[in-house]
This record gives sequence, structure tokens and C-alpha cells, in this order.
Amino acid sequence: MQLRIKQRVFAWGDTYDVYDGYGEPKYFVKAEIFAFGHQIHVYNKKTGEEVGSIHQKLLTWLPEFEIVIGGRTYGTISREFTFFRPRYHVDFQNWEVEGDFLGWDYTAYCGGRKVLSVSKELLTWGDTYVLDYAGAADEIPGLMLVLAIDAANCDNN
Repeated sequence: MQLRIKQRVFAWGDTYDVYDGYGEPKYFVKAEIFAFGHQIHVYNKKTGEEVGSIHQKLLTWLPEFEIVIGGRTYGTISREFTFFRPRYHVDFQNWEVEGDFLGWDYTAYCGGRKVLSVSKELLTWGDTYVLDYAGAADEIPGLMLVLAIDAANCDNN
């Protein structure tokens, strides 16, 4: 299964459109412009209903984000200190996430088994990510993971 996350270039704040594997719009992502830290909201494209949100925790040494799905706190994603390969601690789904040196491609593992992969398309207007995942239960958590990592990388640049 696949999601394609495309950033809108000419928009106020971070805005993304999320498409399914068939190119049909599935989710809409909007970041708050006037907020302390990153505040990102994900909406169902058809119903307009919020399916999840990401809230950056302030006053932390490395980027850390609280994930809310369906109105309930789902867990946190935090960047770990490493010298070369970006690494993230995900305290939900029992995932370990590793990235490449440039921070564009990531893979999530659960118990040593690959759960999902994220790759950034190069030479596109705005950021475009492709999320490949195995099961429907990983769709929303995987999307939240991509958005949180993008926000963390934005802080580092």
C-alpha cells in the first residue's frame, strides 16, 4: 500500500495533499502558522474530519512530537542523538526508525521486521514523500511519522 505526500509550494505555512496509491486525494495536512513549535493537523479529504494531529514539545534538547490520532494521545516521536545516521525513537507501535545520511529516506522496523519505508522524491516542487506500508493499521501512524520527521528535519536546516 502506498501514500504520496506532496507539499503545496505557494501556501501560507506547511500545507500538504496526501494521495493514495491510485492518485486519489485522501488526506489534507495543514500546519498552524502562528504557534509555538510545530502544530500540524491531518484531515480526511472527503469528510473534512480531523483524523490526527502532531504537537511539538517545547524546551527539549532534540525535536520531540506528541502524536494524537482520533482525539486520543497515541504516543511520541523523538529524534535521538547520533553523529551520522538520523535515528528516531517511536514509543508507539514498537517501531525503530532509521534514516540515511541526508535524512531523505527512512525505514521503520518492528521486532526486526520492516513495517514501512519512506522516500523523498528529488527534483520536485516542494517536498514530496512516498510512504510504502504493509497494513492498513499502519497508514495513519505512518503518515504522522513522515510529517513529524519532516518537521524535525525542517528545524535542523
